[in-house]
Amino acid sequence: MPKYSLAVESWDQAEHDAIQRVVASGRFTMGPEVKAFEQQAAQYFGAPYCVMVNSGSSANLLGIAGAIYHPDIDLNPGDEVLVPAVSWSTTYYPLHQYGLKIRLVDIDPNTLNIDLSKLASAITDKTKAIFAVNLLGNPNDFDQLSRVCEEHNLIFFEDNCESMGATYKGRQAGSFGLFGTFSCFFSHQISTMEGGLVLCHDEKMYHTLLSLRAHGWTREQPEHSHLNEEHDEFMSLFRFVLPGYNLRPLEMSGAIGQEQLKKLPAMVKQRQKNAEKFVSLFSQFPGLNIQREIGESSWFGFSLICESHLAGRRNDIIAALNNADIEYRPIVAGNIYNNSVCQFMDIEPATDLLNADLIDRDGFFVGNSHENLESQLDHLHQTLQPFQD
Repeated sequence: MPKYSLAVESWDQAEHDAIQRVVASGRFTMGPEVKAFEQQAAQYFGAPYCVMVNSGSSANLLGIAGAIYHPDIDLNPGDEVLVPAVSWSTTYYPLHQYGLKIRLVDIDPNTLNIDLSKLASAITDKTKAIFAVNLLGNPNDFDQLSRVCEEHNLIFFEDNCESMGATYKGRQAGSFGLFGTFSCFFSHQISTMEGGLVLCHDEKMYHTLLSLRAHGWTREQPEHSHLNEEHDEFMSLFRFVLPGYNLRPLEMSGAIGQEQLKKLPAMVKQRQKNAEKFVSLFSQFPGLNIQREIGESSWFGFSLICESHLAGRRNDIIAALNNADIEYRPIVAGNIYNNSVCQFMDIEPATDLLNADLIDRDGFFVGNSHENLESQLDHLHQTLQPFQD
C-alpha cells in the first residue's frame, strides 16, 4: 500500500455476510436485495423513488434516457444542455448518445462547480436543460441554480456521482433535480463493487426508468403505469415499449449496499473530519488553491491547484508525490473540451473556459476516505513544504 492511497476498502464482516446471504439464497440476478436497497436509499436521500443500476455512468445514461422518453418533458435531439466543462466523461456521453447539443460553461476555480456568474449568458432560446455536477463531494448552490431554471423554464438534472452524503441547507445532494445520480464505485463514499443509483420525485419518470433499465419491457410496471399497455399476464412478461438497455445490478451489490448505507453517516463524518485537517494545513499554503465548500461537502477527495509562483509547476509537484509514495489524479477529466473524444460529439463552449483550462493545466487531487488521515495529510504537507517559496 502507498503511504497515502487514493482510497481504501470500506467493507467488514457485515458486507461479507451480505454476500453469503445472497449465495445461500441461490438468486444472483436483480431481485429483493436490490429492491430493499432502493427503498432504503430513497428514504435516506429524501425522494419517493430510486432505481439501482450497474454503475454511476449507467445512472447518468438512464437519467438522460428517462428525460428523453418521459411523456410530459419536452427534450429532444438537437436541444441544448448546459454542462460544466469539468466533470467525468460519462456526464457528457449520454447527452451525445441522445443527440443533444452539449454547451460547456466554465467552472468556478474555488468551488470547482459551474460558474454561476457565467451561466445566464450561456442560455439561448434553444437551451432546454442544465446538467449540474457536484464535483469531488461539493454540492452546488441550488438556490441560485433553481432561480435560473425557473426564470428560463429549464429542466434541471443533477450528477451527484462523486458527492453521496453531501447536503445543502440540510437537504441531500442528488435530490434537487428531475433526477439525481449516484455512484457506488470502490473509491466513492460507499462501495457496492460496481453500482449506481438514480433518484427521482416524479412517478412517470420512475416508471420510465424501470422500463429502460431492463430491456424496455413492461414486466415491472404497476397496472396504473402510463407504459402498461398490455393487461394479459402472459404477454406482459415479454412486452417491449421503450428502446431500453440491460443496466441491472447484481443481488450482491444490493445486499452490500444495504450494509454500506448504514455506515454512510459515520463514513461521511470522518471524511469531513479529514477535510478539517486538510483545510487547516493548506488553506494558507502559498501557491496552492484548495476547494471551497458549498453547503456541507462529503469530500470525495482534496483538490489542489497550482497558482502564483507554483503556476506551471504541477509536474514538479507530481514528481515529489511519486517520491513520497502519495497517490494522486487529475481533477476528473480536466477541461473535457481539451480531450480528443470531443471530435465525435456535438459539443462547444458556451462561455470562455479559462478556469477549466487552469484546472486542466495546474490541478490535481489526492484521496480521502472513511479512515482517519491525520498522518497521511501531515506526510503530504511535509512533502510539499519545499514548494512554499
